[in-house]
Amino acid sequence: MGMVGTVGLVLHPERDSKVAVDTIVEWSAGRGGRVLGLPEEIGRIDCSAEAVAPEVLASRSDLLVSLGGDGTMLRSMRLAGRTTPVLGVNLGRLGFLAEIDVAELPSALTSIDEHRYQVEPRMAVSARLPGGETLTAFNDISVVRIPGDGLAAVEVLVEGQPFVRYTADAVIVATSTGSTAYSFSAGGPIVSPTVEGFLVVPAAAHSSFNRALMLSATEAVTLDLLPTCGELAVEVDGAVEARLAAGDRLEITASLAAAQVVRLGETTFYERARRKLRVSGSAEADAVPL
Repeated sequence: MGMVGTVGLVLHPERDSKVAVDTIVEWSAGRGGRVLGLPEEIGRIDCSAEAVAPEVLASRSDLLVSLGGDGTMLRSMRLAGRTTPVLGVNLGRLGFLAEIDVAELPSALTSIDEHRYQVEPRMAVSARLPGGETLTAFNDISVVRIPGDGLAAVEVLVEGQPFVRYTADAVIVATSTGSTAYSFSAGGPIVSPTVEGFLVVPAAAHSSFNRALMLSATEAVTLDLLPTCGELAVEVDGAVEARLAAGDRLEITASLAAAQVVRLGETTFYERARRKLRVSGSAEADAVPL
């Protein structure tokens, strides 16, 4: 048996993953391996995968396979942690994190089993709430205006020193991975996922200074909610996890190599970004010279 003796599955909650699951089960059975999955997910599919608890899935798996889109991949990365590599398989629309399509599964699994792959470490950001609870995201942590309430009036401190005040619909703290998500829609730059740093980006800023900040992963960031701030939702990779009010403080730090993403070298981040974001040259650059 090669590297992959046990495969763990993480499935999209709605998309049809039966063909992909059957392919993985058949590939594993041919090598005397095991396939594990979460009870509520594999229970929807007639397959021989073994149901285990979330805390067991990553610890017993040599490889986690994410079947879905970027949201499923982010959830897989949280489950996998620092030690279990994650292979993203695209079901449906092209994502940034998925590495292969379903048809490529057998050859991809064989390549990984034979150690013909690379691992790309991904950074996370962690935020400590006023009550002491810690939230972790691989794309972004954002403080977002609640409709009908006031704007996000936030002071940004870097290493404890005040730098800028934003009044905006939201203030986004994004990893390099998350630079193509909410941060990008708010006007932030595209950042290579290999860069160890994070962005602070205002969305629909109402203040005179509306530019994003790019910070080192070693620098701690604090978001202080100013007296004029409305009640804000704290979103972690797009899901609301808490609420904050004026006077509250959110302390944010980076966590390097918090997950390991499998890369097989078939496509690059820039190829995926061009296709997903429909990046093209400017009219001037594309013009035929006179």
